[in-house]
Amino acid sequence: MKFLVSKDTAPTPLLRQLMTAVTVAMLLYMLLDVALHGYLIGLSPQAAAQTLYGNEEAFVEPILFESLLLQVHIDLFMALVSLLIVVSIYLRMKHKEKVRKGLLHALFLAALTAPLLLIAAYFGGSFWLYGWIGAFSLWHLLALFVGTVALKRLIAS
Repeated sequence: MKFLVSKDTAPTPLLRQLMTAVTVAMLLYMLLDVALHGYLIGLSPQAAAQTLYGNEEAFVEPILFESLLLQVHIDLFMALVSLLIVVSIYLRMKHKEKVRKGLLHALFLAALTAPLLLIAAYFGGSFWLYGWIGAFSLWHLLALFVGTVALKRLIAS
């Protein structure tokens, strides 16, 4: 149980390997989540607007509100779980440097507001759609950065 108190992973190579594998899995999840949202909703304003509001000329129906709520529920849950895992490994691997609290706060705020902005875009129009695209992109970029830093420190230790 010494590994719970100490941040040194050298005496416990199995724990370091486990944290490395989990970090790689979380980074893969982040990349695949971007691909999934690009396919389901669209990451450009035009594609996302067509998914949310439909397109009469192309005979595209708008997304059902129940489907949108299900997607938002899944996004909120998975964002919270994946961020808790990645950030806990990141905080554990920060040895002597000051933790960038602003970075982590921005990461969590962007991750939790992105699904809510998607609902706002469904009811409020394209202004909120740009907010969703920005928040979604921001939280994935920050999460990939935090995960990459943690992975770099895991491999180096």
